[in-house]
Amino acid sequence: MSASNTISLAGVSHYRPLALLARFGLAIALVLVSAVFSATTPSFLTGGNLQSLLVNNFTLLAIVSIAMTFAVSTGGIDLSVGTAVDFASFAFVSLVLAGQPVAVGVLGGLAAGAVVGGFNAILISGISVSPFLATLGTLFIGRSIQQLLTNGGNPVYLPQSGIPETFRFLGRGSIAGFPVPLLIAVTVIIAAAVIFGRTRFGRVALAIGIQPNVVRYSGIRLDRNVTVTFILTGLIAAIAGLILTATVTVYIPSSGNAFLLNAIGATFIGTTLSPLGRPNVAGTVLGVLLLSVVANGLLLTGLNFYWQQVGTGTLIFAVLAFSFINRKTASA
Repeated sequence: MSASNTISLAGVSHYRPLALLARFGLAIALVLVSAVFSATTPSFLTGGNLQSLLVNNFTLLAIVSIAMTFAVSTGGIDLSVGTAVDFASFAFVSLVLAGQPVAVGVLGGLAAGAVVGGFNAILISGISVSPFLATLGTLFIGRSIQQLLTNGGNPVYLPQSGIPETFRFLGRGSIAGFPVPLLIAVTVIIAAAVIFGRTRFGRVALAIGIQPNVVRYSGIRLDRNVTVTFILTGLIAAIAGLILTATVTVYIPSSGNAFLLNAIGATFIGTTLSPLGRPNVAGTVLGVLLLSVVANGLLLTGLNFYWQQVGTGTLIFAVLAFSFINRKTASA
């Protein structure tokens, strides 16, 4: 065997393990973290806890993170996904309290989320404001509007006697033993995977995030695709707002912002699953699962809430740093 062939084979054998680690580091981290909590917390693998993890930790964050994935796919970000969650919740509660049918309230909630996304789209596509600044402005404006509409941030409760069972079913019901909110989240995930993997719109959105100039020179309306993407982001986030309202039967101003940082973290953790470091549905779902497992496991250990945040932040940093270092080493 020649020296050149020996060097080539050595390079391949050195590259593949690093490439595999860079590609599947997220899945490995999820397995390792789950194993640690299983060994240290006996109640972690019980059926009741796993159901609680999926319903209370995973479901809403997964939906908001999928919304964030759409925004990030075009090379931007949406800091106002929590605002879309809140506006959907407020619109539904307001319409129901005004005597409107639940169906009208649901449509109003979805429309409110779409309006938030549409406002972002006008700023980004219409007057060329950067996605970060545009959605940050929407976040501040949305927070102020909520404070004004609720006399300084007072919760708005739905009367228990006035909530139809169909809406309660949306937040607390089950079908064949599976919680309805979880089934909705799975439906959103599957729909997003189909959009990105099987439709022209999804492929163009990803292409915009990678090479926007190439997309523009190809004759594709960049502004139109970005507009649809951000409206879709607000619409998906609104679904989480409706499920949240159906679960707790109350609108709490700015409560949607509690999902923002974890949704960003899950989406960008998920990019480690892509060879090109691009947002993808499978990676986002694994990112949400990882954050949900950590939150649930740390809660079971009895750690202070603030230490839980430290643990989550450290894990996000570790996964991203590990993937980055492996990619740099493999490419070298």
